[in-house]
Amino acid sequence: MTVLEDRIEMADHSGELTLDKLFESLERTTPEGYKVEIVEGAIFMTPQRDTHWEITLDIVEQLRTKYPRRRVKSDVRIDYPGHLNGFATDVTLVSQDAEKDEKGLWSHQDVEFVAEVISKGTAHNDYGPKKTAYAVAEVPVYLIADPYQGKCHLFTQPKDGDYVTETTVGFGGDVDLTVTDVGLTLRTDEFPRD
Repeated sequence: MTVLEDRIEMADHSGELTLDKLFESLERTTPEGYKVEIVEGAIFMTPQRDTHWEITLDIVEQLRTKYPRRRVKSDVRIDYPGHLNGFATDVTLVSQDAEKDEKGLWSHQDVEFVAEVISKGTAHNDYGPKKTAYAVAEVPVYLIADPYQGKCHLFTQPKDGDYVTETTVGFGGDVDLTVTDVGLTLRTDEFPRD
């Protein structure tokens, strides 16, 4: 059965598609090595690239100098406000007292920091609807690492569905997160470019 046939069958039985039903169906059909996200009801499957992974791992390793493993997540589904928004953010930092819900998912209310590493095919999501969803969810710190531009974009102070402050730092510079809840300086000197 194809993903489309599964989606049609699910809609026929319940009358409504949910993130849980979509992800359940996608887990059976997603090729190994692909990341799946649902952004505003649209399904995106992207292969992991080496550059993408190196930047993601670098961010995780730097966060791990300050935070325990249980607080730092990568490619873990978290549902965000808006129509069918189930994101598998490249890097997520959850609060110290965060707990999974009855479905085994982390809550967006417990997210303190997210980082997305740009992929060509899904960049519009990271700069558009995902940025909006993070701001609506009041995620305090959102970082975009863009290996095509060779820049990081830091968004802080969520208000009314947008971020008040944006700071841009070229790869090689330091991203100052000491003035945020994250409380560290993120080095980008080893971030590769595409």
